[in-house]
Amino acid sequence: MSDALNQAQVTKEGKEAYQRGDYGAAAKLFQAAAEGYASAGDKLTEAELLNNCGVAYLRAGDGKAALQAIEATPATFASAGDIRRQGLALGNLGDALESVGRKQEAADIYTQSAELLEQAGEDEMRAHVLQSLSKLQLKSGRQIEALATMEAGLEGFKKPSLKQRFLKKLLRFPFKLMGS
Repeated sequence: MSDALNQAQVTKEGKEAYQRGDYGAAAKLFQAAAEGYASAGDKLTEAELLNNCGVAYLRAGDGKAALQAIEATPATFASAGDIRRQGLALGNLGDALESVGRKQEAADIYTQSAELLEQAGEDEMRAHVLQSLSKLQLKSGRQIEALATMEAGLEGFKKPSLKQRFLKKLLRFPFKLMGS
């Protein structure tokens, strides 16, 4: 029982560190909590905490550590049949892959993530993943794909921000080919 309380306390401290912007400390705390849950045989909580750890490493600017933390987690959620958390983990994995320059792999992973999040009914999370994919496509010189992906992503927001509403309107303008 005391181990479970300790792991919960370390997790809480990790969340607090993340909230105050101390991402390096948050990553270490999430990693320690994940190891505790792994020792207790709780693979799902371990995977969730490793995802948190990876996100904290990304915010701290350490893509390589983020990738190591997140890499195996989608498979853990897949084996448990948890498509929502699998989709979220894949989105985080896409971010980590992109941060280390593995752009094509990131694009493929973002696509898988968006598909799973759609199946799970997570429209807003899917929209965020599609926006990440769109930005990656734009950076890769695939403007038409990026526009289509961005439009699909914007449709997922139930309460779009002013910027998102503006982008939706902008994307609805018909594009005319020169000379037509």
